[in-house]
Amino acid sequence: MGCWALPRGLFWRFRSCFGSRLRVVVAPPWQWPLNAKPIYVCYGSAPMLNWLVEEKQIAPHIPVIDKSKREDGTFSRKDFRYDETTDTYVCPTGKTLTTGGTLVNDGITLLYLGSKRDCAPCPLKAQCCPNTPVRKIPRSIYEPARDVARSLAGTEAFEQSRHDRKRIEMRFAHLKRILRLGRLRLRGPRGAQDEFTLAAIAQNLRRLAKLITHPPPSQDTLLAPA
Repeated sequence: MGCWALPRGLFWRFRSCFGSRLRVVVAPPWQWPLNAKPIYVCYGSAPMLNWLVEEKQIAPHIPVIDKSKREDGTFSRKDFRYDETTDTYVCPTGKTLTTGGTLVNDGITLLYLGSKRDCAPCPLKAQCCPNTPVRKIPRSIYEPARDVARSLAGTEAFEQSRHDRKRIEMRFAHLKRILRLGRLRLRGPRGAQDEFTLAAIAQNLRRLAKLITHPPPSQDTLLAPA
């Protein structure tokens, strides 16, 4: 099971159980599932975002995994403008970077290269590509889907989803740290389901006991004048 199997399985299970399709997915860029440390679910990866946006028309309220920012003071990818009509990048001095169409990184990334004729005499070469003859810009073939996810970040709906996600993840953190559900001890899907159900019942009973002992203030108390 890899990056794809677990999220897709969750979506299909949701549809089969509730008979409706998801419209919004809220998730961190990546997370470790229970009892599967070698496996991580990279919700913010380019292939996953493309599957959500292009194939399922689901709005991804997910931070994009982006490692393009440079920390050495040289220009990052965001300093180059992408021209969709010509499929080229334009550098800060107005020169173009083109691609030959060869895919790298398991067939999901295009490389855009500048020319030696433009890069060698460039006055900004020390800030752009001081250690290479020309500048290279990698671009995912799923970049349109990544742009959709970036456009949703910071919106009111995204911030509300982020707030709701934190409330839910607190319950999972409580299960793992307080109820010691860091790993499942029963084997098989049915055993995992039974163990998780029992843990959720115990968690709800703890919350119910606290609510009975310290009930929340009533609406009349909140509206009463001081």
